[in-house]
Amino acid sequence: MHRSNRIKKGLERVPHRALLYATGIPKSEMDKPFIGVATSFTDIIPGHIGMRDLERFIEKGIHAGGGYPFFFGIPGICDGIAMGHSGMHYSLPSRELIADMVETIAEAHQFDGLVLLTNCDKITPGMLMAAGRINIPTIIVTAGPMHSGHLRGKRLSLVNDTFEAVGKYKKGLIDDRELEALEMCACPGAGSCQGMYTANTMACVTEALGMSLPYCATALATDAEKRRIAFASGKRIVELVKKQITPKKIMTRKAFENAIMIDMALGGSTNTVLHIPAIAREAGVRLPLEIFDELSRTTPHIADMLPGGKYYLEDLHFAGGIPAVLKRLRNHIHNTSTVSGMRLHRIADMAEIVDPEIIRPLDRAHHPEGGIAILRGNLAPDGAVVKQSAVSPKMMRFEGTAKVFDSEDEGMKAIINGKIGPGDVVVIRYEGPKGGPGMREMLSPTATIAGMGLSESVALITDGRFSGGTRGPCIGHISPEAMEGGPIAIIRDGDKIKIDIPNRTLELLVPEEEIKRRLSQWKAPEPKIKKGYLARYARMVSSAAFGAVML
Repeated sequence: MHRSNRIKKGLERVPHRALLYATGIPKSEMDKPFIGVATSFTDIIPGHIGMRDLERFIEKGIHAGGGYPFFFGIPGICDGIAMGHSGMHYSLPSRELIADMVETIAEAHQFDGLVLLTNCDKITPGMLMAAGRINIPTIIVTAGPMHSGHLRGKRLSLVNDTFEAVGKYKKGLIDDRELEALEMCACPGAGSCQGMYTANTMACVTEALGMSLPYCATALATDAEKRRIAFASGKRIVELVKKQITPKKIMTRKAFENAIMIDMALGGSTNTVLHIPAIAREAGVRLPLEIFDELSRTTPHIADMLPGGKYYLEDLHFAGGIPAVLKRLRNHIHNTSTVSGMRLHRIADMAEIVDPEIIRPLDRAHHPEGGIAILRGNLAPDGAVVKQSAVSPKMMRFEGTAKVFDSEDEGMKAIINGKIGPGDVVVIRYEGPKGGPGMREMLSPTATIAGMGLSESVALITDGRFSGGTRGPCIGHISPEAMEGGPIAIIRDGDKIKIDIPNRTLELLVPEEEIKRRLSQWKAPEPKIKKGYLARYARMVSSAAFGAVML
């Protein structure tokens, strides 16, 4: 029985049917599965501007499969545009809104299945959270990465060629003409940013998790292949409804482990350490922080992707995409189910590794461990996160002097004005889920440090988070955060801090008695924002160690 029968069958549903007929639905289509299509199309996000085209192909696929589609809108935020000002407070909190909105519309209208059209940073995890929560047949379509930019024979990407250009310009390494050329050419059109930043990392995680069709993560936004995947996804959702294949049958503990292993092999964004546990929680799967470190230690980093490496998403796609990465990891990954109807080992077996340099064999991995490491110590009792694949060997162990700032804005001002130098550890605090509020993403400070040539002599630690585009010794998600009275709250200028990524430690080199004394004297500051959604979010959000979910 279709779930949608609750709104279209029986005498008492005469008013409901009248309203449905008002939408223009033919009487002949009323017995078909009702498929909700959540589209996050918007004119402001490059990764989403091409979705009108994909909507058409999803719609065609649903009709071809024997269903009837109903489209509804979901908002999105472009982290790149929201970054570096008050707008970034809203980015992570928008994930919870997106999950709530998909749930609300799907439950209010009793859809039989869902196609979730997404792409950029918080929209994909928000939609996956909703899929786990509602647990009706669902398929994800990620709209695909952007082509690389081009300038005088050189390929460009957003992060490495615009955010880092700020620091280069400040150092006098490029002039006004070069700066303008970079900003005009780095992003040539529709699609998510070109490296293994958060949007593309989450797309790859989604495919490995089994919630999107093969090659969906890497097929380029403007290519015909993406249209065909959109059509196939629309057609496939009707079959998922008929067979009652729901997200919780796909998103199992083993499937999440597969997703994390793909993340590690690709050197993906540290934001997945927030998003994957949040999605798992909605799917009823417990996923402790330690699982990231356990799988990182046994999963080699085999694809040298931007920002820390040299390859673009287009390179990964033409080298064989996520199925080819699965083929490399076949003896590690679990043989889980996917929305395609094929199990993961079959997808791996059917894949072709077109370029063995882009997707290396395990015995020629770039690093023996995966891209992410979880650090602990007296500075991060509940954990902290670093993208170790984007840290130079020289900075894997580092001891430096703290320079402390109570906001990203203060820290950025000091970096731009040349007040940070070799041997410093930049400490940016009160930017966690509660303190930010919203755990702002700090690509501007990290990219400026890199652009100024300091990424091999300066570290940055924060209770906030980083963009998937961050590279260098940047440690985020320090928990407990400063607003909760975590040790990061009592660091002072001049304190020594020791980072040891191979041994997974982060230590404040201050006597234990002095730490206790400082903590006993600490008082929480006034909240930065006292009204509206962000004030409610700050009161309800959990620690980053638990995915920064609203409780």
